[in-house]
Amino acid sequence: MTLESVASADRFVDLAGLLESCEVDGFRADFLSFGHYRPEYWRNYWHSHSFHEVCLAFSGCGRFNSGDTEYDVQPGAVFLARPGEVHEIESSHSEPLGIAFWGFTFRPATTQPPSASRPVSSDAGWWSGLTRPDGPVMSRRVGSLPALITALAAEAAAPVSGYNTALTALGSTLVMETARAFALDDDLTVEPVRRDRGPLVVESMQRHLRDNLSRPITVRDVAAVAHLSERHAERLFHQQTGASIMSTLRRLRLELAAQLLLDPSMTVTEVARACGYSDVRPFSTAFRRHYGRTPGDHRRAGGTEFV
Repeated sequence: MTLESVASADRFVDLAGLLESCEVDGFRADFLSFGHYRPEYWRNYWHSHSFHEVCLAFSGCGRFNSGDTEYDVQPGAVFLARPGEVHEIESSHSEPLGIAFWGFTFRPATTQPPSASRPVSSDAGWWSGLTRPDGPVMSRRVGSLPALITALAAEAAAPVSGYNTALTALGSTLVMETARAFALDDDLTVEPVRRDRGPLVVESMQRHLRDNLSRPITVRDVAAVAHLSERHAERLFHQQTGASIMSTLRRLRLELAAQLLLDPSMTVTEVARACGYSDVRPFSTAFRRHYGRTPGDHRRAGGTEFV
């Protein structure tokens, strides 16, 4: 989504009663406003809020006055008024300014609402872009804000099943992207978490085995699931589990068989086929080799074993 998608939206829907609050990364946001000014001359005179108000310019130009500083506003600019900051916005007469805006309170999720005597701490990691009183109020770091605004408006305009979950997820991401827009570069720098893919790949192969115990399975089939060569898949599987793919398949099939044999409605032949054996004889041989007794003895003993 681009700024053009925001500009071409038929309308921006008031989310009051639809999107009320969200929690993200230890903070709670209560949404208080969401809307737009169409690209025509307008001016909202000096005022302040008890909440964060954020604007995204999608067309035209204008000015944003925050305290004693005046900023030029162009398409793609994101600008912010923190709680208590006196500000004013005015559109250009010749190139009318179009903006989308959203407002929300912002506080740690585990505390009571902040007051003048107990403000939100400005030492809040990368969230300091919102909480730091001396932080920037203009940004060009738009990120996915246009897409989020458009998606929120579309979801609210025609709610369908699941819209509450969708709006909350989009609202959480909107708050996060807003914080990113005003955060310092150093606050956004993180070391990526690099996980060893070996256990995840082997887990996917094991899942494939469990999901297809009644079907013919080869090492080639399992390797293809993990997008590996047969040799690499077998080596990785043995490294993580201490067993081969086919021996694990046999074990899983026989463990399933031991459970199914306790169901009196299934014949031994049906159990064998459910566990990937086309004939009872090799199934019985494999079962006895693994459990030390025949499938019939296992059924008669009710699955228990006496020493």
